[in-house]
Amino acid sequence: QVQLVESGGGSVQAGGSLRLSCAASGYTYSNYFMAWFRQAPGKGRQGVAVIDSEGTTSYVDSVKGRFTISQDNARNTLYLQMNSLEAEDTAMYYCAAQKSQWSWFFRFSAAAYSYWGQGTQVTVSS
Repeated sequence: QVQLVESGGGSVQAGGSLRLSCAASGYTYSNYFMAWFRQAPGKGRQGVAVIDSEGTTSYVDSVKGRFTISQDNARNTLYLQMNSLEAEDTAMYYCAAQKSQWSWFFRFSAAAYSYWGQGTQVTVSS
């Protein structure tokens, strides 16, 4: 049984930093993508950062240069380093992992991911 558990969220002032972690247990799909999504109140779930098994990364434009996604070699833990946080980054952040391989074209689509964590709240005050 695959379980994803996020941690590291909290409240920070604009310009601050947070590091999110996602502990993955039972996840043996080593060739697929893992990602961070976020959902702000009243908005849809948005893909933020994606990493494949070879370490190739991709970011949504609004976080480029500020966020960094990474993983340990065994893909047991996924990270999201968030710097220069802005009020617009306030959201619930979710870790996601694939069960089957989708095209890289769909990397920011929630439909491409079968496993989800429960989320960790990030609140940025201006």
